[in-house]
Amino acid sequence: MSDLPVRPTGTVHWVGTGLSTGRTGLDLLGEEADVVLWGRTRERAHARLETLAPQAPVQARGLDRDDLATALRPGDVLVSMLPAGHHPDLLRIAIDAGAHFACTSYTSPEIEELSKQATAQRLVVLTEAGLDPGIDHLMTHLLIARARDAVGDRADRVSLTSYCGGIPAEPNEFRYQFSWAPLGVLTALTAPARYVRDGRVREVERPWEDTEELVLDSEVFEVYPNRDSVGFIDQYGFPEGWCTDAFVRGTLRPQGWRAAWKSVFDTVAAGDRVRLAALADELAERYPTTDTDRDRVVLTVGLEVERDGRHWSGRYRLDVTGDDTDTAMARCVSTTAASGVERVLAAALPPGLHRATADTEEASHWLDRLARAGLPCTLQSTDQERQH
Repeated sequence: MSDLPVRPTGTVHWVGTGLSTGRTGLDLLGEEADVVLWGRTRERAHARLETLAPQAPVQARGLDRDDLATALRPGDVLVSMLPAGHHPDLLRIAIDAGAHFACTSYTSPEIEELSKQATAQRLVVLTEAGLDPGIDHLMTHLLIARARDAVGDRADRVSLTSYCGGIPAEPNEFRYQFSWAPLGVLTALTAPARYVRDGRVREVERPWEDTEELVLDSEVFEVYPNRDSVGFIDQYGFPEGWCTDAFVRGTLRPQGWRAAWKSVFDTVAAGDRVRLAALADELAERYPTTDTDRDRVVLTVGLEVERDGRHWSGRYRLDVTGDDTDTAMARCVSTTAASGVERVLAAALPPGLHRATADTEEASHWLDRLARAGLPCTLQSTDQERQH
């Protein structure tokens, strides 16, 4: 099989008009591609374009009246911004049409299996190409490369922490405002977390009970683990000679969040789904994100390694506040997705599955592109401080 992908046509079908679809991402793609925005209906697509007012020309189509499968041509790129459960069906449509595929969600086993067929057809499947997952992967791979340059493939102690949060730019007494499905926010707290601390794997049923403080440039945040961090040790390619003391991927919240959410945690712990749904509706009504509010995204990835008494550390940070053009979340997610799709359009990625990218040259290129688009990721290390 050729290492070259099916030649991209320059047409991108962006499916989804939700809150993660931002003007910045559409404008970025519009610089070099013909972009088609697909909504559930044509009316929704037109309404979203009217709200975003992108500078780039973008066509609007609706899944209710237009046939996506027929519209796709070999070499087009299909971008799914729909919930993760829709990705497998859309990937099948892309494969049948000979089109490349991209999304911002985690890679499910079904997507991984379908990617084998895509690879055989010389198609690119780009996943985890958003904020978290996405930018955090780029930061981590670059930090690991720097650490290996500093200490090599053997280390007595390695600690990686990766935290991300969408928070209010001006925290209220609740330390949160709802900008997406409130029940989803609360339900996420019911999932146990698995991570490494003090050299051993730990599991916690109630992740908020392991909340810690994190200080960034004198500002105090609260962070807690989520999902299963352990599998990412292999995904990030830690050398076998690295002794992992800590490995945590989690969520970041403003200081005072755990105290403000005590009654919420009590309801979550009770396990009553009806009560939880009712609470979600109540909180969404009390703490909505309005048109006058500004959101903020903070992402930080830190890596520390020690070998024979030598210590190296590095930390990337992204800190973005929303404005009249885009929310911070929409800017981060859509711009990252668009930057990844640019690499697909440039035939820079070989056929097959890519979780963002593990290639450090590609990761560096990607972060440079994000910086030019207004998302600078600041790097601090033991020997330097600069902006990427």
